[in-house]
Amino acid sequence: MNNKFDALKDDDSGDHDQEQGSPKDNEKEKLEDDDKEQSITRRKMVVPGPGEHPLQYNYTFWYSRRTPGRPASTQSYEQNIKQIGSFASVEQFWRFYSHMIRPGDLTGHSDFHLFKEGIKPMWEDDANKMGGKWIIRLRKGLASRCWENLILAMLGEQFMVGEEICGAVVSVRFQEDIISIWNKTASDQATTARIRDTLRRVLNLPPNTIMEYKTHTDSIKYSLGRLPWAGEC
Repeated sequence: MNNKFDALKDDDSGDHDQEQGSPKDNEKEKLEDDDKEQSITRRKMVVPGPGEHPLQYNYTFWYSRRTPGRPASTQSYEQNIKQIGSFASVEQFWRFYSHMIRPGDLTGHSDFHLFKEGIKPMWEDDANKMGGKWIIRLRKGLASRCWENLILAMLGEQFMVGEEICGAVVSVRFQEDIISIWNKTASDQATTARIRDTLRRVLNLPPNTIMEYKTHTDSIKYSLGRLPWAGEC
């Protein structure tokens, strides 16, 4: 399993130029693409092991890192985001999580994403495009605790909003860190209010904590073609 976490140790995970290769190179790329598709299919078939405690939904961990100053594009985002792995039980979750770097120990412009299996951590994904996210900006030193509390509450179905939750993101930045939780339907005010109240409770936030809800359509308009990084606003 350790090889799945190589991406977490690689600081140079930036953009990769795509050049027109020879027929042999193209054939090799096609085979690699086929292998990737088969690998994705295998990952989607993850099931709880014998005697394990199944979760209500399967989830996938993702990791992304951007080098500041590099040109931003949707293509470079697709290349830069790395799937760590999927899990279907409490025990499988802990096998991943116990090997992962804590957000407070990450450096630079890095993100961890935990989304339901089959949902990409991108605004444009079909499950996300009509939704939005609650955003909380944290002072340095709080991200690891808040991230753990958030994802445990999400896996434990504490938000009580049915299938509305898509995933969660912790974004490590230079001067602050950002926690966000994504839901499917931005227009459902009762649901977004319940998510807000549950989020405040599970993170044990002070009453004066500023929480912002932003729809993904607003994020796309604001970006004006900039890279859709999950943690940016």
